[in-house]
Amino acid sequence: MKKILTLVFVSALGGLLTLGGYKLFVEDNKEQIAIEQSSDFPVFVPTNNTTNTINSPSEIAPDFVEAAEKSIDAVVHVKNTSIVSAPMTMRDLFYGRSSERAQVGTGSGVIISPTGYIVTNNHVIKNANEISITLNNNKAYMAELIGTDETTDIALLKIETEEELPFMAFGDSDNAKIGEWVLAVGNPFNLNSTVTAGIISAKARDLSGQNLQSFIQTDAAVNPGNSGGALVNTNGDLIGINTAISSRTGSYIGYSFAVPSNIARKIVNDIMEYGNVQNGILGVVGGALNNKAAEQIGTETTEGFYVSDVQKDTGAEKAGIQSGDIIKKIDNVEITKFSDLTGYLKTKNPNDVVNVTLMRDGNIEVLPVKLLKPTMTTVQAIGIVKNASERELKKFGTDYGIRISQFDENYKTYWNENGVSEGSIITRINGEKLYSIEDAQTAMKRRRFNEPLQIEIINNDGDKVIYNFR
Repeated sequence: MKKILTLVFVSALGGLLTLGGYKLFVEDNKEQIAIEQSSDFPVFVPTNNTTNTINSPSEIAPDFVEAAEKSIDAVVHVKNTSIVSAPMTMRDLFYGRSSERAQVGTGSGVIISPTGYIVTNNHVIKNANEISITLNNNKAYMAELIGTDETTDIALLKIETEEELPFMAFGDSDNAKIGEWVLAVGNPFNLNSTVTAGIISAKARDLSGQNLQSFIQTDAAVNPGNSGGALVNTNGDLIGINTAISSRTGSYIGYSFAVPSNIARKIVNDIMEYGNVQNGILGVVGGALNNKAAEQIGTETTEGFYVSDVQKDTGAEKAGIQSGDIIKKIDNVEITKFSDLTGYLKTKNPNDVVNVTLMRDGNIEVLPVKLLKPTMTTVQAIGIVKNASERELKKFGTDYGIRISQFDENYKTYWNENGVSEGSIITRINGEKLYSIEDAQTAMKRRRFNEPLQIEIINNDGDKVIYNFR
């Protein structure tokens, strides 16, 4: 009995010790604290459900789904079939076959109207005997070439279909900003309906070194087959036609280039209305400023276009632009380099009036200038030619023709040896009479692939002589 009582006592003591330890060390202090709330300002509970999106995925990268959906059905696959001469083989000789072979090239295009007009690159369809178009729904059509412009590398095609086609309207490429997200939509390596993303890396980029181009530069992946496809902003607006890549391997390694939509739209409109491109010129000669050029001419301004000369009978001369002026802006476009100037002028037509903001003797002036048609162009195997005056034509006894202004250095000796000098008159190209440089440009564009170039010139003796070039 004594042992039992001892066991009960020990058990009870252990329980008390355990409970005391829990109270002392484990259980939280439940002491109540009274809080007095100030009544100076009412307390409101927010009723909206806005969340903080600073680090949300939509802020890190935009949603491209809507832009892709707007553009993917309007971008088509372009197949160009041309006939080329290949080296003659023994098998060809044995079977009496021709050495000509069909060569197929591929690229992309963008439908710009529900009736089937398609814009692409000139190099995609150049020398084509046959052009076929495949839509995103796999329907195929034969296309007609409406017109091209080699300078900007833009071509216009047309397919005939009874159904209205999905299309993209041109956006305003002047509003595109460096750093803005864009999509490249096309058919690289014959992979239909491919979409890649990047940002605009630069604007008014010239790759030729001759200030002839004004590309939008992006880092969206563009590869062979993307040429002629769409450059699209996040709203789904067409802001460029993908044209070139910068690569040592022939494939994408970081930069791609697109013709701005404002230039492409102007080219397309001209081809539709006139059959060729109508360019308006300002009439100034010069170059872009930099630190070295600024030091040479004695100015602190390092950005803008320095006017070294003004051409006669041009809008610039009539408006009062002078040698030594620095063009800072045309309309609302800042001019920091030559390609800014040429790129904007390519969006304008003859007889358009532009407001030229220039710096003269430290003062800012704004002059309205009427753009005029160019009076000179370049003809293969000749050089620079200009429109001829009535007096110059009369001197050579003709009422049509254009004047040779400056020979191409590669052909200068040839022409001099054949009794043709600068100032002589070209009367025909491939049989077509020339009344202006526009006629010469048209004749050169109509020349078929591998067709000889035939030039009729009145030489120094007053004789009309025909020269052939291949």
